[in-house]
Amino acid sequence: MTITDFFERDLDKLIEEINLFKNENDIWKTKEGINNSAGNLVMHLLGNLNHFIGKTLGKTDFERKRDEEFTVKNIPREKLISDVNELKKTIKKTLPELSEEDLKKDFPLQIREQTFTTQNILTFLLAHLNYHLGQINYLRRMM
Repeated sequence: MTITDFFERDLDKLIEEINLFKNENDIWKTKEGINNSAGNLVMHLLGNLNHFIGKTLGKTDFERKRDEEFTVKNIPREKLISDVNELKKTIKKTLPELSEEDLKKDFPLQIREQTFTTQNILTFLLAHLNYHLGQINYLRRMM
């Protein structure tokens, strides 16, 4: 499997999680002591991956609005799923274009004032996706 395959697999799982919410309104709910709804975590993942993979590596015109990832509410389930599917297309277009040499180069942006290789950033982004995917799964089961 390639890194593209891993992203596609895990974004498919994200769509599955969104669809498994029996009540669509629960996507936007939290419980006491939990700051972010599953919907806001989906929005955060969309912003994060569209920014770092789409815009930074794929040169898309995506403009991230990070604060809105955590404040916007009640986006319909179908829109979230459509946006995840569009992100999958962006990733499937962008990542296979990277050569082994590209992966060894410094990522074009510093992260927390540090420089990492593109391969390391992609690994981090995949881990970040899975961290929030686990949170979304747990929130869904709590509702």
